[in-house]
Amino acid sequence: MGLDNPIHIAFLLILLLLVFGAKRLPEMGKSLGSGMRGFKESLSGDGLQSALTAQPPAPTQTVAATQAAAPVPAPVAAPVAAPVATPAAAPSEPVLASVGEPATPAA
Repeated sequence: MGLDNPIHIAFLLILLLLVFGAKRLPEMGKSLGSGMRGFKESLSGDGLQSALTAQPPAPTQTVAATQAAAPVPAPVAAPVAAPVATPAAAPSEPVLASVGEPATPAA
C-alpha cells in the first residue's frame, strides 16, 4: 500500500493536477525546490561563507549630494490633550436588587 507501485504515483499526480491546476503546479514545484535548496545550503554552510566573503557595494553618491536630495521634514505640531470624561453621578437607589428578595416596583 505504499508508493512503490507506479500506478499509485500516477494517481497522486493526476489528483494533484485536478486539485491545484496546471498553472499552479510549476509554481509550487519551483518554490518547493528553492526552499529545499536554501535548507540544504543552510545545513552545509556554503551560503554563510559566500555571504561573509562578499564585499558591500561602494556608495556612488557623496554625502553632500545625498543631503541635497533628501526632503526636508515638515514640523510636527504638539499633540492636543483630549478632554477627560467626568464620571456620572451615582444613582440614589440601587440598580439591582439582591438575589434573595423579590424586586419591588418603584412608585
